[in-house]
Amino acid sequence: MPNEPIYRYRFIPVEPRHLNMISEWLAEPHVAKWWDGDPEAEAASIAEHMDSVSVEPFIIMLGDEAIGYLQAYDPHLEDDHPYQDQPTGTLGLDQFIGEPDLIGQGHGPRLLDEFVSLLFEEGVPRVIVDPDPANSQAIKAYEKAGFVAFDTRTSIYGPALMMARDNPDLVFEQSPEDGQETRLQ
Repeated sequence: MPNEPIYRYRFIPVEPRHLNMISEWLAEPHVAKWWDGDPEAEAASIAEHMDSVSVEPFIIMLGDEAIGYLQAYDPHLEDDHPYQDQPTGTLGLDQFIGEPDLIGQGHGPRLLDEFVSLLFEEGVPRVIVDPDPANSQAIKAYEKAGFVAFDTRTSIYGPALMMARDNPDLVFEQSPEDGQETRLQ
């Protein structure tokens, strides 16, 4: 039985020096298909996130190589965000692997699992993702990383399959009145 390679992912804050690389990734067909499609506009939005209270942008590192982009956001800190019905403390993730030769090698589920585990260690109760329902490759990666579908929605961002992974160290109770979940531990 061959040994599985050991992957070491790191997540470093986006800096201005990363924006050209992010723009190049956004122009890659496998990324542009599911992101805005306008790399310049998306890169400008990511640049704004560097100073945001509600969104934290990261470069995904595999060893010493930058391989993708990830942003964590708090829907409760954005006015009128469509996912404010999630439990307080929930964070959403958006991400992509920018390097085309790394697609389909299992990096997505592994890096997601690693990042979500870090969030759970910090006490985050739930992490959500919202892939386009037609993006079967992303949905499979999320499922492998422990996410479970719980809803489909259409928002200003387009169609979304809502998926969540709950912190196993926290217990939730759902209110019969409004359906809101409350953290018990």
